[in-house]
Amino acid sequence: MAKTTSDGLSQEEREAVKQRAKELRDQAKAGKSREAGTKQVLEAIAKLDGTDKEIAEGLHKVVGEVAPDLVPKTFYGFPAYANANGKVVVFTQPASKFKTRYATINFDEPAHLDDGDIWSTGFAVLAWTPAVEKKISELVATAVA
Repeated sequence: MAKTTSDGLSQEEREAVKQRAKELRDQAKAGKSREAGTKQVLEAIAKLDGTDKEIAEGLHKVVGEVAPDLVPKTFYGFPAYANANGKVVVFTQPASKFKTRYATINFDEPAHLDDGDIWSTGFAVLAWTPAVEKKISELVATAVA
């Protein structure tokens, strides 16, 4: 069981909160610069290993091809992609970040994935395969439609 701090957050969660505060400061300095955001995302991806790295690289490629208007940025240290308003549309959460069994690709509220009264916004990914790439490409395209 992970140690928790007095505020109830695990060490990993505290680090994520600190990372997010740093990101917000850096993003305020850089504005909505695609170049600065791309640099941050590529640095975040470079720190990953194995499947986490493959998934992040795959998502980066898909977004570049399917939704080039989304702006790369980091979100709690995760590679993420935001709309013109700076709101995150899609991001990947590496399994290694919180020592979970699988990485996830998540869609935030600005994503247009609505499908009736219930729909998925998070997808567990065990490996980046052609089938996964096809599905994520379809989801990203729908999210920005």
